[in-house]
Amino acid sequence: MRVAAVDCGTNSVRLLIADVGDDLIDDVERRMEIVRLGQGVDRTGRLAPDALERTFKAMRVYRELIDRHGAVRTRVVATSATRDAANRQEFVDGVREIFGVEPEVVSGAEEAELSFVGATKGLLRLSPETEMPQGPLPPYLVVDIGGGSTEFVVGSEHAEAALSVDIGCVRLTERHLKDAGDPPSAPALEAVVADIEAALDRVEAEVPVRRARTLVGLAGSVTTVAGMVLDLPAYDSARIHHSRISDRQVHEVTRRLLAMTHGERAEVPVMHPGRVDVIGAGALILDRIVRRFAFSQVVVSEHDILDGIAWSIAR
Repeated sequence: MRVAAVDCGTNSVRLLIADVGDDLIDDVERRMEIVRLGQGVDRTGRLAPDALERTFKAMRVYRELIDRHGAVRTRVVATSATRDAANRQEFVDGVREIFGVEPEVVSGAEEAELSFVGATKGLLRLSPETEMPQGPLPPYLVVDIGGGSTEFVVGSEHAEAALSVDIGCVRLTERHLKDAGDPPSAPALEAVVADIEAALDRVEAEVPVRRARTLVGLAGSVTTVAGMVLDLPAYDSARIHHSRISDRQVHEVTRRLLAMTHGERAEVPVMHPGRVDVIGAGALILDRIVRRFAFSQVVVSEHDILDGIAWSIAR
């Protein structure tokens, strides 16, 4: 079945058109546009008019691709920014007009479940003895670092416990780093760390994270850190997908990013222009997770909530 999955997050809107079988997703088209839908939501509680227009512009292009490729079913999922916005009906009405379907502003728990399914179906087919020595071994902790929130899911073949917390690269940047210097000041970074650690206190209290044997990292902050570790001359999803980066490499890249100016980050070959100003906070979230829960490495996945949405359509 050819399906179209649209994921509208706080920082980006993404599209996957794919042929979905019993155990395989075959990509037809995979796109991502950074639209910063969550611009100012943490401060104002509303979606900004220009952010909505950027998002709708990208979605109109996606609708053309869906029609061109003949997808028979479409599901649009929206996450943290639209959950938080007082004027989210404006977003809902615009999406319905473009795609002809009602967007689903999913709960944090459902977002976590979709991310887990998308990230782990491919891992289950890997042989620990061949493709990935010493792993990937379940249970998994799947961590999806988004713009407005981060999802934590523990499970083996299915999600067993999940929690979404309001730490994300856009939210923490706007809250603490926007006017904190270039590079950001030590007090500002300490404030970011304090917010992250408070969220991780809640995660540890509510999700059995220390049962997990493999940490799986999702989304642009994680894949950008991985691209820097791999020293890629340009973003290469095939090289990044299922790569493994050590805890020391996470710490080192995070340290480098936080010491860089905006201009220096913009020169990093794997850096998407839309991530330049928020990657420091995103990397710091990953860094604190690795430190807090004592993982020796991160398995990086390019498959995430988009793939989970595609699987859900074809069920």
